[in-house]
Amino acid sequence: MRSPDELVALFRENGRKVTPQRECIFHLLHNNRTHPTAESIHAEVVKRMPSVSLKTVYQTLHELEDMGEISGLDLGTGSVRFDPNQSVHHHLVCTNCHTVGDIYLEIDSLQLASKVLQGFEVGNAEVTFRGLCSDCKRLGNLI
Repeated sequence: MRSPDELVALFRENGRKVTPQRECIFHLLHNNRTHPTAESIHAEVVKRMPSVSLKTVYQTLHELEDMGEISGLDLGTGSVRFDPNQSVHHHLVCTNCHTVGDIYLEIDSLQLASKVLQGFEVGNAEVTFRGLCSDCKRLGNLI
């Protein structure tokens, strides 16, 4: 994801409003590796700007997603997570505490026969690994 200042310029170039609330969201997402939910971003924004609505957060996140700056991920954790990391990577999901992490693996080849794909053209692929994170494994804190 671009820097907050670059996002401000990009929003303006695209005729989108730039508000202090949006700038705060840009800052919270920048270099954020936690794959936050809209609700967790909203909770952080409200600490700085108490009147910000969850709707504003969702609108901003969806606009960033439409612009290709973040990805919305349904990883089966109960809420859509937002990923500002747009490099090619995969995900680790803890089945206990639902933390999400990035993992960088090269998958040298996916030998998919056209018969199996039934004419489907693959644009990209993502692998999600599920299991226990090191903290849950170490503490034995199984929910």
